[in-house]
Amino acid sequence: MAAAPAFIGSGCSSSLPCRAVESRSPMKHCVVIGGGVVGLTTAWALAERGMQVTLVERAGAVGTGASRANGGQLSYRYVSPLADEGVPLKAIRWLLDPDGPLRFKPEFDSHQWSWMFAFLRACRRQVNRRSTARLLELGAHSQASFVALCRSAALAAEDIELRSPGKLVVYRKAGEFERIAAKLRSVANGGPEQALSHDECVALEPALSSTEATLAGGIFTQGEAVADCYRLCVLLADRLQRHGNLRGFVQADALGFVSGKGGAAVALKTSEGEIAADEFIVAAGLQSRALMLGTGLSLPLYPLKGYSLTAPIGAGHQPPVVSVTDFEKKIVYARIGSELRVAAMVDMVGEDTSIDPHRIASLQRAVRATFPLAADYDRAEPWAGLRPATPTGAPILGAAKTMKNLWLNVGHGALGFTFSFGCADIVAELVAGRASPLQLDGLQLA
Repeated sequence: MAAAPAFIGSGCSSSLPCRAVESRSPMKHCVVIGGGVVGLTTAWALAERGMQVTLVERAGAVGTGASRANGGQLSYRYVSPLADEGVPLKAIRWLLDPDGPLRFKPEFDSHQWSWMFAFLRACRRQVNRRSTARLLELGAHSQASFVALCRSAALAAEDIELRSPGKLVVYRKAGEFERIAAKLRSVANGGPEQALSHDECVALEPALSSTEATLAGGIFTQGEAVADCYRLCVLLADRLQRHGNLRGFVQADALGFVSGKGGAAVALKTSEGEIAADEFIVAAGLQSRALMLGTGLSLPLYPLKGYSLTAPIGAGHQPPVVSVTDFEKKIVYARIGSELRVAAMVDMVGEDTSIDPHRIASLQRAVRATFPLAADYDRAEPWAGLRPATPTGAPILGAAKTMKNLWLNVGHGALGFTFSFGCADIVAELVAGRASPLQLDGLQLA
């Protein structure tokens, strides 16, 4: 029998050699590619449905990519895609502003330009409304799936620094705020969102009393949550390690697929050998595109680079209690345990994960002006990560179509943490041969 696969993360050794894993059980054997929050939640959902699971991750530990130090917000209702009417004109202003949220570096890369043209085509009101409606359904399903996962994996709120303080989106420009507030007033029977004046925003979140900005108002949504995505990844890997249906974690680069009769994949080729299985689920974030090119499929994924600061909160600090988003600055604030997580910016600079000191300095200036007393910014830890985004902002779920038993769970952009739970549930249902709990139009390959 083949040697057991090497384990990664959760204190397990990653020094063991990896060999081909053969399925000798009547249970369906699934290989999940990707050890971030999307891959881990997918692996858990499959294991809970009685399938054997092998998870492949190229890094030496789980959650080291886009899951490591993201914004930490679970925004189930604040899901409107970046692509919208008026965004191209705003983008020009952002690019001209040294401290603006957008940076763009042209490359001799046809994929960059084709993605941009597709993004511009999606910057229409009707496309945005259609995508937003579908993502709102996905957000609600993900919220319910998150609760179910925490229950089945025995994850307590304190384990992952989970809080549900609600989300406040603050607006600096009166015109922008009034446009959004008018939409809320036009909705019959209202909803969970509330339009608040400047004074009401400060009453809700006293930390805003020290901001240098003059706020036109804000939109508050009850029930929105924050949690530590990286901590969840580590603990979920630990729970998977002890799950009876896990065959193992394999540390290796995924290189392609071995095709068998009838156009189905029979094994995953890796840098450490081949892994035979019945089903293959690609959830490797940005790396999914290179992997799928080998099957003849070009995924519309592009890296949107984001930055974050993680600053310690001391006894004398006044951090925000609610989750806050600065609409114009495109900065999110979330208290995660004893730290303040600040995340922002969209840099279209290719697959570059280096930390630009000018961008960090710009983010420091912005947060010190907005929440000057919230945390010890002098000790803030900077981070940069790549969000694997589609032009429409909607993830790609379901059958890959190039191989019969190949599935996709990719393209979650800035909402990977939020959507991971619902997307994992959907994909696991499809792999199990059942119908998706949600309609997938707008969430599948065209």
